[in-house]
Amino acid sequence: MRNARARVIISGRVQGVFFRANTQEMARKIGLTGWVRNLPNGKVEAVFEGSREKIERAIEWCKRGPRLARVDNVEVTWEEYKGEFKDFKIRYW
Repeated sequence: MRNARARVIISGRVQGVFFRANTQEMARKIGLTGWVRNLPNGKVEAVFEGSREKIERAIEWCKRGPRLARVDNVEVTWEEYKGEFKDFKIRYW
């Protein structure tokens, strides 16, 4: 199975609702690497690497988010796989 990479921007009520922590937990559980962070404009950005099937599962999860979130939009940009991550982390910058 070919590896893939996707950059995802999630908008709505997605900050202050444990979106990053839950995204990290979900990504690690299904075997993806990458990162997630809050953006200054109130959105959340994530980069997922792994099998396309697993990334598509992660994107579907992002469309719902954790229980307290309200997701209004999810933008997905497919990128070239780089294999640069060993884990899935929360970024704070």
